Order: sequence, then structure tokens, then C-alpha cells
Amino acid sequence: MKLIILDNYSQASEWAAKYIRNRIIQFNPGPDKYFTLGLPTGLPRDHPESYHSFMWNNFFKHIDIHPENTHILDGNAADLEAECEAFEEKITAAGGIELFVGGIGPDGHIAFNEPGSSLVSRTRVKTLAMDTILANARFFDGDLTKVPTMALTVGVGTIMDAREVMILITGAHKAFALYKAIEEGVSHMWTVSAFQQHPRTVFVCDEDATLELKVKTVKYFKGLMLVHNKLVDPLYSIKEKEAEKSQSSKKPYSD
Repeated sequence: MKLIILDNYSQASEWAAKYIRNRIIQFNPGPDKYFTLGLPTGLPRDHPESYHSFMWNNFFKHIDIHPENTHILDGNAADLEAECEAFEEKITAAGGIELFVGGIGPDGHIAFNEPGSSLVSRTRVKTLAMDTILANARFFDGDLTKVPTMALTVGVGTIMDAREVMILITGAHKAFALYKAIEEGVSHMWTVSAFQQHPRTVFVCDEDATLELKVKTVKYFKGLMLVHNKLVDPLYSIKEKEAEKSQSSKKPYSD
């Protein structure tokens, strides 16, 4: 487990972005290897607060990705259980998740795996906790009646199957959740704590998120930053990666 501690939100975001860039270039994903989690039920795709709209407006439209290479759970599918099962099948068919990136709530939930969720759960329909509904009300003009109460989400078990997991935790309001994730034992009441047991977990946080951690814990992980920064410096280049592949594919000349 790695805990990356940066001074503020901007630095944490930049470190995570560089790390993701390097991992994508290293992995060289194909057309069937893009998975995003999401879409609360009850919202059409073109709704401004749907996860489909969020992902397109904040990510997909800024990068060179074909629409058919994105996979988002459809919260308006006629059969939600079948939609979840099909999503799991797509993940398996693509060879699994290489790098899962997610955030948490103040109650330690990851994706929509609320407190009390099974730690071996798969993609499914999940009832949202009131804290999550309240947190999302800001996207709906504060009107709780407009906030979805159900969501489709990958399960904790689904995420645990990923070859690597990156979890972003920033802000003082998530400090207790980070403490539960790092310094206490695994508990289904704090689903983020499950990733203590993942062989390749990277927690990325800012100083504010460490307020509940022991001083010696913070000092220990900060002391490793010289090593951890080598994961993002230098930044890998797609062109250099393609050149390396081209060189390795050339056969040596022989008579």
C-alpha cells in the first residue's frame, strides 16, 4: 500500500494525473479496455447531472477516445440486474480492470458501496445512504426530491479484482475516513478500508485529509516521497512508447 501525501488539492490532482498518464502509456490499452463507473438510476443520459454527462463534459470530450470505447452503466436500462451482469461480463471479456481510479465519501464509501456493503460485492443496484443523497443535493439546486436514491455501481469485490487501485482523498471533511482506511482494520462499515488488503493500492491525498492520522504515520509516508515521485517523473511519452515498440518488432538483419 502506498500513501502519497501532497500539500494541497491541486498538487494531489496533478500527481494523480501524471501517474494515470504513465500507467495508461505503459499498459497501452485497446478499444475494449475502457471502463467508467457510474450513472445513478432515473437520470437520462443527456441530463446535466448524470454521470454520463459528467464524464463526457469533464473528461471524454477532452481526449482522443472514440465513443464506442467508453463503457458506462445505463441507469435507465429496462432490466437493471441484467445491465449489471453484462457490465461484469464486459470487464471479464476485456481481461479485467488494469487500474481503477475512484474517490470516497466522508463515510468511507467507495463508488456507491455505502457503509454496510459486502466486501465481496459485484456490480449491482445499490440504495444510497442519506449522507450521499445530501452530498449530491448541491447538484440539484438543493432539492432532495430530485436526487436519485438508487444507483448502479461496481462492487467492492469488482474493484478488488483490479490489478491496481488508486483512491483519491482530499479535504479535512474526509480525514476521518482516511484514518479508518489507513490506521484501523478492515470493516464493511468503511468500505474503503478493504483496500488495505489489495496488493497494489495507491492512496493519494492532501495535507488536510491527514488531520486524523498519527504524526508518525504521516512522517513515515512523507519520507517515501522521494521514491514515490519516481512513479511520475519522468512523464512517459506515447510517441516514445510507439518508437520502442517499433524498434522491438524489427528483426536483426542476417545473410
